[in-house]
Amino acid sequence: MNAPAVNPSLTPQPGHLYVVATPIGNLADLTDRAKAILGAVDLVACEDTRTTGAMLTRLGLHRELAAYHEHNETEAADRLAEFIANGKSVAVVSDAGTPGLSDPGFRIVRACRRRSLPVIPVPGACALTAVLSAAGLPTNGFLFAGFLPPKSAARIGFLTKYRDFDYTLALYESCHRIDKFAAEIVATLGPDRVICIAKEVTKLHETFHVGLASEVLAKLTAGSLKGEFVVLIAPKDFTL
Repeated sequence: MNAPAVNPSLTPQPGHLYVVATPIGNLADLTDRAKAILGAVDLVACEDTRTTGAMLTRLGLHRELAAYHEHNETEAADRLAEFIANGKSVAVVSDAGTPGLSDPGFRIVRACRRRSLPVIPVPGACALTAVLSAAGLPTNGFLFAGFLPPKSAARIGFLTKYRDFDYTLALYESCHRIDKFAAEIVATLGPDRVICIAKEVTKLHETFHVGLASEVLAKLTAGSLKGEFVVLIAPKDFTL
């Protein structure tokens, strides 16, 4: 009897970096491929070893972890790339979502590319694409700007610069500034600009506020501001 075929995409290869997307709230969103890779690589480089360790424990996985975050990213990237160059397999993850999108990940990928080391994406959850797919704003093109600077003047400057942009603007914002940013959208782009503000995506209290900026601001400030937010701003002539 022939042995069952092994799917090579589920088996980490020596000398490879795997960029693994992890759930943004719902653990069931982790793909079978991601679970297989995370359970078999030589090392998991993660933003917070406690967060990733807890996730792996829930999955019944036990791997060696290495801290890889914004405070040590440059140094750690070169060290991890050297580890990979010596024939080891590494998975890089963020606390939630796809590494490299407003999360650590870019520098280790660059370090591997500079050494001509294979980099393999293991796609999955991403707050940006999840909200774009469900908001009802134009998706024929968009500009993702990540987190804007904490200063109000810088955020207003961004909105002014892209006031007449032809495509949807997509941003992340924290609970500490989301109400201020929503008010700045109303003041800078006008109360009738169509926007979406989504929070807690894939979690129990997932909320989408979609509509005119003034209406979204009112709904937003009437509820809880806990969590992290995705903000979409439609082109100026767009109507629901």
